[in-house]
Amino acid sequence: MRYLIDNFDEIAGYARTHLYLALLPLLLGLAIAVPAGALASRARWLRRITTTAASIAYTIPSLALFVILPPLLNIGVIDPLNVVIALTIYSVALLVTAVPTALDSVPAETLDAADAIGYTRLRRVLTVEFPLALPVFVANLRVVAVTNISMVTVGALIGVGGLGKLFTQGYQRDYPDEIIAGILVVLVLALIVDRLLYVLGRLATPWLKGHAA
Repeated sequence: MRYLIDNFDEIAGYARTHLYLALLPLLLGLAIAVPAGALASRARWLRRITTTAASIAYTIPSLALFVILPPLLNIGVIDPLNVVIALTIYSVALLVTAVPTALDSVPAETLDAADAIGYTRLRRVLTVEFPLALPVFVANLRVVAVTNISMVTVGALIGVGGLGKLFTQGYQRDYPDEIIAGILVVLVLALIVDRLLYVLGRLATPWLKGHAA
């Protein structure tokens, strides 16, 4: 705790960088995965392809991806863009399969009722399917957000900033307090982001008030 207090400004800077490297890929992953997942939910063959591709992408170790991407994309190994792209790939891999799963959770009778009262396909998707699928999707989104926050720490091994620096510096200096501080701050960030997404999900689904997370 003393280390956290004495080095608050430095740790706060690491935390800001850490959040940027974790949340930007999450937003990019959302922008790619939601439309791709929605399309995959409509075509069985496309769903099989996206599921297989996502599984393969997610099995690649993050450190290996940090090493593979720079020569392929002509960027520096220690360029933050390296981490952003790698985590965007992981985010898409997790979210693109979550979208069809979330849409599958919408009761068939609800969809039939929407069709019966004359909803067009687009209106049904936007006003019935997506809103009702939101709780399942947000649950998956929370997992991806926390996973990204954890994975950013690996970036310190290739020289990219973030709270992972506290781990590498603490190890090099044989200073456990620095490592423990890094663990605590990463945990706090993960809990805050997870809770924030939970609250946003609840605000977006007021009809679920009273149900557990």
